[in-house]
Amino acid sequence: MLGSSARRRRVRVCDGLFGVAANENGTGRVVLAGAPLGNVGDASARLREVLASADVVAAEDTRRLARLARDLGITVTGRVVSYFEGNDERRTPELVAALEGGATVVVVTDGGMPSVSDPGYRLVKAAVEAGFPVTAAPGPSAVTTALALSGLPSDRFVFEGFLPRTGSHRRGRLRELTAEPRTLVFFEAPHRIAGSLADLAAAFGADRPAAVCRELTKTYEEVRRGPLGELAAWAAADPLRGEITVVVAGAPAGPPPRPDDEELRAEVAGREASGATRRDAIQAVADEFGLKKREVYELVHSRAQ
Repeated sequence: MLGSSARRRRVRVCDGLFGVAANENGTGRVVLAGAPLGNVGDASARLREVLASADVVAAEDTRRLARLARDLGITVTGRVVSYFEGNDERRTPELVAALEGGATVVVVTDGGMPSVSDPGYRLVKAAVEAGFPVTAAPGPSAVTTALALSGLPSDRFVFEGFLPRTGSHRRGRLRELTAEPRTLVFFEAPHRIAGSLADLAAAFGADRPAAVCRELTKTYEEVRRGPLGELAAWAAADPLRGEITVVVAGAPAGPPPRPDDEELRAEVAGREASGATRRDAIQAVADEFGLKKREVYELVHSRAQ
């Protein structure tokens, strides 16, 4: 039976969702816990500690958390709640309320670091704004692992997360990145990887070096390196499975590859729609792609006639 002082440390928050024990100093905190990408041997001693001692564990997939705990040989004694992209907006205020009660809230995803294209950012933002400390039990990240394995320059890189799902929006986003000089890192779903690689080759050029990293640290880990054109053909011929990270070399010095005629017309039209005169829009497109103004002018007006 709890003594009186222990009973005072018990808190009930969020309309009864959590019943958690406050930290000894009475201050709630968030811990972002890096989980293994696949090989449980990558788990740190600190990951075991924070999962076993947390008051609340907010897990992207509670079933995967249960399997991870078994593999690590630990027992999660705190309250386990689901926290994923579909419910994080609703659940974040409940977790902040747990912090107000003095709870340690640990966030863990299916693999890698929370907040990196995974749940966590919304809670971190809310906790910081509310004045609660946020720390991490660092662990693996597919972003830096794939970058290191790619064989591409890693001194400067940009992480773009998942590309837009639809072809038109994806191609539009890639056009914005054609001149990016830093190495680019993307996540992609297996059923979209062939289309994304084809669009990457079209936007960046078939000869741009890249690497496709699949199932990192797992039994069937695969890293395929080569020009984007070859990688696109490979993915189209042999559908890929598993979790995929794509690393693409940055743009070489000089103007980006010339878009096709329709894309050039669309670039001019887009600038006109944003308020530029046609003359200024043509000049801007010519400058961006290293073309002669007359060439772009003739393309635009040949369609208008």
